Amino acid sequence: MITKNNFECPIITKDTKQAVLNQLEKSISIYDKSGIIAEFEDKFAKYHNSRYALLTNSGTNALLSIYIGAQLREGDEIICPAYTFFATVTPIFFTGAIPVLCDIDEYGNIDPKDIERKITSKTKAIIVTHMWGNPCKMDEISLIAKKYNILLFEDCSHAHGSVYKNKVVGTFGDAAAWSLQGPKTISGGEGGILVTNTEEIYYRALLLGHYNKRCKQEIPSTHKLSKYSTTGMGLKLRSHPLAVAIANQQFTNLKSILSARRKNAQILIDTINSIQGLKLVADLTHCNPNWYAMIIIFDADKFTISRENFVKMLANEGLVIDIPDSTSPLNILPLFQKPELLFPSYKGKIHYTVNDFPRAIEFYKKIIKIPIFSDNGQVTRRLARLLKNISEKYAR
Repeated sequence: MITKNNFECPIITKDTKQAVLNQLEKSISIYDKSGIIAEFEDKFAKYHNSRYALLTNSGTNALLSIYIGAQLREGDEIICPAYTFFATVTPIFFTGAIPVLCDIDEYGNIDPKDIERKITSKTKAIIVTHMWGNPCKMDEISLIAKKYNILLFEDCSHAHGSVYKNKVVGTFGDAAAWSLQGPKTISGGEGGILVTNTEEIYYRALLLGHYNKRCKQEIPSTHKLSKYSTTGMGLKLRSHPLAVAIANQQFTNLKSILSARRKNAQILIDTINSIQGLKLVADLTHCNPNWYAMIIIFDADKFTISRENFVKMLANEGLVIDIPDSTSPLNILPLFQKPELLFPSYKGKIHYTVNDFPRAIEFYKKIIKIPIFSDNGQVTRRLARLLKNISEKYAR
C-alpha cells in the first residue's frame, strides 16, 4: 500500500538523527551567527554565489525580511504572480506597498509579457515564484527588471536546486527566499532562508528579525543602521538550531536527492506522455526542475469521470496525489478582494475579482499534483502503473 507515511519529508535517516543529537549536545538556542547557524548559512550562500544568507523561522518571514530589507512602503507597487501560494504575496501587506498581480504563462508561472504591461512609475520590484519547482523565464524577466531599473526577487520555496539555462534559481535577482518547511526538498520541519548580495537589504532584514548580539556582530559600527543593533525592529524571527541541523544534513545530500527525484520524474514523464488526456506542465527544454512536485493537466473531454473523481480513484488505490486547492489564483481569495477588514489602510486600493486572470483560473481548474520522491524508484514505478491502469479504465 502506498501511503502518506511512506513519503514523510524530510526523510529521517540515521545521519539525520545523529545531526540532531549532536546539536542537542551543543546548543538549542543560538543568538548570533555561530555554530550550526553559521555553517548552514555559509554553505547555502556559497551554493548560490551570494554574499549574504540569513536564516528565519519560516519561508514566509524570509520573504517579509526581503520586502522590509528593500524598504517597500506605501506608494510602491510590487508585481506578483496571480497564481502562487499566497504567502509569496501576503507579507507585502505589512509594508503598505500594493501587490499588482499578473497572469501566468503556459507553465503556470508569471508571464513576462504581463509583467511589462503592469509596470508603472510606482513599480519598485517584481517577485516571481518558481511554481512546483519549475523555473520562471528568468532571462526575459531579468531583462525587464534591468530595462526599468526595478528590483527582482525570487520565491524559490518549491525550487531548491532547480536550474534555468544552466543557472540555479535564486541567483538571478536582488534577493531570493526559500522555505525549509515540511515536504520541501531541503527541510528542517520548519524554517526559511534568504540570500542577497545587497548590503542594505541584508542589514535591514537582519534588524527585522534579530537584535543585540547578531546585529552588533555583523553591522559595522560606522554604518548608519548600527545604532539600532540593540533593539533591531523589535521582532524575533530566528531559526531553531535543531531545525537547522536537520536542514543542514539534508542540504549535504542535495545532489543525491535531486538525482533520485529526477530519475523518478522521468519514469512518470514516460507514463504521462503515453496517456491521452494528461499533459505534463514543465519546460524541459530550458529547465531542469528539482521536481518538488509534478503538475499535470487533466483534459476532462478525454475521460468518463471528472478530475475530482479521477484523483479519488487514484487515491483509493493508495496513490499519493491531490488537487492543490490552497494554492490558487489569489484573486479568488477574500484577502485580495477586500483586504481592508484585516488591513484597514488598503481600503479602496485593492479590489481583485473572481473574473480576473482567466489563464490562472483555467490552469487552476485543470491541474493535478503528484509529489516526486527520492526513493529508489520501486514505489515510483508502482505509481506509474496505477496511473496508467486507471487512466485506461476511465478513458473516453
